[in-house]
Amino acid sequence: MSSIGFIRHGITDWNLKGLVQGSTDIPLGEEGRAEIAAWRVPPEFAGFEWLSSPLQRAQETARTVSGMTPPTDARLAEMAWGTWEGWTLEALRAELGDLMVAWEAKGLEFHGPGGESPREVQTRMGPLFGEIAAAGRNVLAVTHKGVMRAVHAMATGWDMTDKEPEKMRQGCMHLFDLNASGAPSVARLNIPLVPE
Repeated sequence: MSSIGFIRHGITDWNLKGLVQGSTDIPLGEEGRAEIAAWRVPPEFAGFEWLSSPLQRAQETARTVSGMTPPTDARLAEMAWGTWEGWTLEALRAELGDLMVAWEAKGLEFHGPGGESPREVQTRMGPLFGEIAAAGRNVLAVTHKGVMRAVHAMATGWDMTDKEPEKMRQGCMHLFDLNASGAPSVARLNIPLVPE
């Protein structure tokens, strides 16, 4: 059995402002750089390979935490929000009203104009998981909140119309096991990256 551990990138200035980033290539902010400088992967995962989303906020996080320059994989990029990138959710709800409520109620099918749905993210993640499982690899992947939530839904059957079964916290690693065909299941969530 293979495993994949997910780490979300450090904080960006857009995160601090509550702006939807999606596929917009926003770098880490100073707060994010300070945050990830303290992160350490627990020793039990020392033999895992590293991968990163190609977006610069993930690549810088991956370099800092791993001490190397990991390869990137476009399938780990954040879910695209289309024309809604750069907006706050509050502003979208105020602008769109009941229409936004109806869109958000779609769960796995929710997407902004010109963006992706969580189900489409799952579709692009499936082949990556299959490749990792077929090769018997164990991987640490630096990625994004939207990707991790889509994988959590794959692993648990959560339809994303309500709160996730267990919140995946920032500054933690989230470990999923992959069966022989690459289907994920939750192994452990919220493994701290800051030594106690």
